[in-house]
Amino acid sequence: MQALVKKQLGYGNLVVEDKPEPFPKEDQVKIKVTYAGICGSDIHTYEGSYRVAAPVTLGHEFAGVVEEVGANVTGFKPGDRVTSETTFYICGECAYCQQKDYNLCNYRKGLGTQQDGGFANYVIARAASIHKIPDNVDDQSAAMTEALACTHHAAAKTTIQQGDIVVVIGPGPIGLLTAQVAKSKGAAVIITGLSSDKVRLEKAKELSIDYVVNIQEESLEELISRLTGGYGADVVFECSGAVPAARQGLKLLRKKGQYAQVGLFAEASVPFDMEQVIQKELRIVGSRSQKPADWEPSLSLMASGAVDAAALVTHVFNITEWEQAYQSIKSGEAIKVLLTPVKEG
Repeated sequence: MQALVKKQLGYGNLVVEDKPEPFPKEDQVKIKVTYAGICGSDIHTYEGSYRVAAPVTLGHEFAGVVEEVGANVTGFKPGDRVTSETTFYICGECAYCQQKDYNLCNYRKGLGTQQDGGFANYVIARAASIHKIPDNVDDQSAAMTEALACTHHAAAKTTIQQGDIVVVIGPGPIGLLTAQVAKSKGAAVIITGLSSDKVRLEKAKELSIDYVVNIQEESLEELISRLTGGYGADVVFECSGAVPAARQGLKLLRKKGQYAQVGLFAEASVPFDMEQVIQKELRIVGSRSQKPADWEPSLSLMASGAVDAAALVTHVFNITEWEQAYQSIKSGEAIKVLLTPVKEG
């Protein structure tokens, strides 16, 4: 089969190559991939700023059809439409594993990072990570379940009340999904971006996000002050990974407000305004990836129509067209890009 492989660390080193078709062990499932999404971390991996266990097939957002199941697997059969959590291996013994916080296990291995992922014809997943796709959720949406689960995880780290003013900074795929999740909880949502985010901000309007703000053309602070009587926003989700955005997010919050860092920064160490945190008694939380409890709620959000994931898909490329896919993302032309496997035979 053909797979898109990160051959070694550093910039580039991403090639399509022949790999042996995998077969499932007794507690595993073999999935024939239909679509796989390009995540921001895949871009960072390509550019050399995100470390993976190279050589490894990338792709941790995917959906497909069960091709074969291992001897011990029950509940799944060939032909089932499924998606999978990224967790491939955990120690199963640490305090985090005992709480099913698999995203925090020190020994965890993830698909598309430490274990071959979904940018291929087939991917092997552990049966315990598999989820069936509801009949009314299409394959493209299902391929974004992992991304949605990450945003559900971030939202679960905060408390959102009916009528809260929630600010989502960064209108990329994660930001647009976060905004929809927050709306599903009854919040009034403001999503922000720059002039270079025109395509994404227009998509936010199509998704009926309450307030869509280009901060280079409109005062975000004035809008929030007007909406809150001068108090400030209740919750801020920083989804861009930009230091100026993080600084702004702290300033936008009301006293006792909540701040969730979702976006990854280019550098691990960033300046942080602790005076804001102390004087306003802010609650700051980080959100890393997702865990099992986030998956079924995410599928339900798509099945109910509360989240429209498919609306974010602007481009679909074959895995052999990686460079075109990459350029469409870097240019700002694309919102969400999906890849398809090389046709067999």
